Amino acid sequence: MRQHGKLEYGGQATPQRTCVGCRVRTAKSELLRLVRVEDHVVPDLRGRLPGRGASLHPSLSCLELAERRRAFPRAFRVPGPLDVSRVRAQLEGDHANVM
Repeated sequence: MRQHGKLEYGGQATPQRTCVGCRVRTAKSELLRLVRVEDHVVPDLRGRLPGRGASLHPSLSCLELAERRRAFPRAFRVPGPLDVSRVRAQLEGDHANVM
């Protein structure tokens, strides 16, 4: 019987998270963890920063969807907009390394 919140990856159960941009559930290891630091959303590359986290596919399209849907204030349970410039810079830097 399959457990809730897990995906089967290579015969092994893996934690599952939902991307705040496209709303697709996938393995936690394939998503970028984001946390709120004051009024900024910052990438948590090591997965160790304290506080409530949100997950996002490491792609600019999912970031743009999340911004359009105003997903970050909901995910972090705060009123008002949040600055995502650090996340955008991280994703643009990763994208530049791929090409």
